[in-house]
Amino acid sequence: MIDPALADSGLDDAEDDDFDELVAPEDSLLPDDRYLDRELSWLAFNQRVLELAEDETLPVLERANFLAIFASNLDEFFMVRVAGLKRRIMTGLAVPTNVGRAPVDVLADISAEAHKLQLRHADAWTRLVRPSLSATGITVADWDDLDGEAKAELTDYFQTNVFPVLMPLAVDPAHPFPYISGLSLNLAIRIRNARTGRQEFARLKVPPMLPRFVEVPGEAGQRFIRLEELIANHLDDLFPGMEVLDHHAFRLTRNEDMEIEEDESENLIQALEAELLRRRFGPPIRLEITDDMDDVTLDLLLTELDITDQEVYRLPGPLDLRGLFDLSRIDRPDLHYPTHLPTTAVAFKPGANESIDIFQAIRKADVLVHHPYESFTTSVVAFLEQAARDPHVLAIKQTLYRTSGDSPIVQALIDAAQAGKQVLALVEVKARFDEANNIVWARKLEKAGVHVVYGLVGLKTHCKLVNIIREEDGALRSYSHIGTGNYNPKTSRIYEDFGLFTADPQVGKDLTRLFNELSGYAIEKKFKRLLVAPLHLRKGLLRLIEKERENALDGRPAHIRIKVNSMVDEQIIDALYRASAAGVHVEVWVRGICSLRTDLPGVTDNITVRSILGRYLEHSRIFAFHNDGGDPQVYIGSADMMHRNLDRRVEALVRVTAPAHVEELVTLFDEAMSPEVSSWHLGADGVWTRHAFDDEGRALIDLQDRTMTQVQQRRRPRAVR
Repeated sequence: MIDPALADSGLDDAEDDDFDELVAPEDSLLPDDRYLDRELSWLAFNQRVLELAEDETLPVLERANFLAIFASNLDEFFMVRVAGLKRRIMTGLAVPTNVGRAPVDVLADISAEAHKLQLRHADAWTRLVRPSLSATGITVADWDDLDGEAKAELTDYFQTNVFPVLMPLAVDPAHPFPYISGLSLNLAIRIRNARTGRQEFARLKVPPMLPRFVEVPGEAGQRFIRLEELIANHLDDLFPGMEVLDHHAFRLTRNEDMEIEEDESENLIQALEAELLRRRFGPPIRLEITDDMDDVTLDLLLTELDITDQEVYRLPGPLDLRGLFDLSRIDRPDLHYPTHLPTTAVAFKPGANESIDIFQAIRKADVLVHHPYESFTTSVVAFLEQAARDPHVLAIKQTLYRTSGDSPIVQALIDAAQAGKQVLALVEVKARFDEANNIVWARKLEKAGVHVVYGLVGLKTHCKLVNIIREEDGALRSYSHIGTGNYNPKTSRIYEDFGLFTADPQVGKDLTRLFNELSGYAIEKKFKRLLVAPLHLRKGLLRLIEKERENALDGRPAHIRIKVNSMVDEQIIDALYRASAAGVHVEVWVRGICSLRTDLPGVTDNITVRSILGRYLEHSRIFAFHNDGGDPQVYIGSADMMHRNLDRRVEALVRVTAPAHVEELVTLFDEAMSPEVSSWHLGADGVWTRHAFDDEGRALIDLQDRTMTQVQQRRRPRAVR
C-alpha cells in the first residue's frame, strides 16, 4: 500500500496568475485556517492503515500485513517528506506550510505524532496481532521460550546459514565508526577485552538477504524466531575471547529524496545513476532504538550519527516490522482474505469456439475495465500482445511509469519492435524508488529497437497512455487505452484502478498530439476529449467546478464527486469551498492526504469526505460533474489534486462518454458515500472516525467485497451506446 503520491514536498509551488478569472470575490470571506496540515493528514492516513491491523474481525495474517504496510509507509514518509522538509530548513529555502506554520514547528508536530503512532504500532504487534497469531498455531517465540533441542537445531542453522555472512565491525582508534546504511537493522554491541579489561564497541548488521523470521524446526504448528534474536544469542561465537556485556538493536533512516538538476544537454540516465549512488549516503533523519538501550550506547550513536534527541524513537518490542511481510505470506488460506480471481471483462470474453479479437471488441464500443475485479492480463496485456503480433498494426506508443521486473508489457513492446513495427516507449526514469528498475528496462528496450524517450525537461510523465495505430481497409485507425494506474501486472492485482479502451478517432488524435509533444518539440494547446497537465488540467477542473457553482446559484441541481489519492491543492480546495457555499453538493472520496476541511460553518456545510481502505489499495481517480443533469461530465485519469500533479507533471484525464460507463462510475461513488458502507468520515479538526458497524452492532458493507460480487455476476455486455 505504499504510494509515491503521498511523498511530494509541495513546499515550493507558485500559483499561476492565469487563473485569476476563476477566483470569486467571496474568496475574501474564506477563513485563513481553512486547510489541514498535509503532513499530519498523511500521518492520519497511516493511522487508518494501523486501525485495520488492530481490527480483530479481519483475518490475522492480513492484520500482520497491514502492520508491515504501516512500517513501510512510515519509512517512505521519513525518507522523502521529512527529509525534504529538513533539507529545506537547513538550506534556508523553507517557507511556511499550507497552514502557515513554520517548518521547524511542523517538524516538531510530525515528531510528536509519529512517536505516538510508532508506540501504538509496536503495541498492536505485541498486544494484539502476535497473540492472535499464536492462537492459530503461528508463534513468534523468544529464545528463552525454546527447549534445549530447539535451541540446538537453531544453533546448527546459525552456524551453517547465518554465521558465514555476518560482518562484525569494531569501533576503536584503528577502526572508525562504520557507515550505517539506511533502513538496515543493526546490533550495537558492548564487549570487554578479557586480556586488557578495556570496553569496546562493535556494530553488527543483520543480513537483509536472510529470512527475517527463522522457522524453529521440529515444533508443532509453525514457530519462528526473529533473526536478530538468533544472532544476539550467538554473539560469543563472533567475539571469541571477549566478554559480551550488552547488545541493543537500532535502525537508521536516511534522506533518500532525490534532487536532479536537469537541462537539455544533460544525460538524464547518467545523472540518475549518480544520484542513486548519492542517495545511499544521505544524512540521517530518524534513529529507532529498543527501549532498553543504555545511555552510553545511545550517546555514542547520537555523536557518531550526528542526530538530535527529537529524531530518536525509543520503541518497545522488535524494530522494523516490515519483516511481517514474510509472515503474512504463510500458506494458511483460513487466515487470509478469501481467494479472489479477477474475471475477464465481458466485452473481452471469447465465444464458445473462438478466440477474442480485442480490436474488434473495442471497435464495437468503448470498454471500461475495473481492476483488480476485472483482469489486467486479459485486457491491457492482451491488448498489447495482440498488437505486437498483428501484421496490420504499424505503430505502438506507450508511457511507462512503473512496471514489474518481468513485465509482459515490456516484452510485448520488444516483440513489436523486433517485428518491424514503430514502437515508442516514454519511460519515466524518475519514478520515485523505481528509478534503478526503470533504467534497466529503458536500456533493454533501446537494445531491442524501441524508440525510448524520457519525457519533458523539468516534468515527470505520470499519465497512463497507450496509442496503437492499425491499418484497416487502406485507412489508419487508432486504438487507445487511458488508465488511472501503472502498467504493472503485479500491482494491478492489489491496486484498484480503471482503464478505458476506445477506438474514438478524437481520442486517437488527442493522444497522437500528446505523444508528439512528449517525444518531440510540438507544443499542443488544445485537446478535445482529454484534460492534460500542466497546461490545461487545472483550468479545466476549475471551470467545471465553477459551472456547478453557477448552476447552484441559479437554483439548478449541482453535484461534484471527486475520488483521488490526495486532496492538497489550495486552489482546487478553495473552488470546492466556494461551490459548497453556493449550495453545490460536494463529495470527496480520498485515500490518503486531505487538506480540505469539513468543519467551517457556512463554507463546508455541503461537503462530505470519506476514505476507504481495505484489501485493495484504492487508486483510481474519478471526477464527476452533474452539469445540470443533461450531459454529465465524468473523467478518469492519473492526476491527484496536488501541486505536483497539476503543475509539474504530465497528467491526462479522459472524458467517459458512454452512458453505461458514466452510470457505473457514479453508482460506485454513490455506494462509497452510503451510510451503509464501511468507511472513515472526516470530521472536526481533521479527525477521521471509522464507521464499520451500524447502531445495532452489525458490520457495515465492505465496498470492495460488494464490487467483487457485482463484477463477478456480469454475464452479458453492457450497452454503451
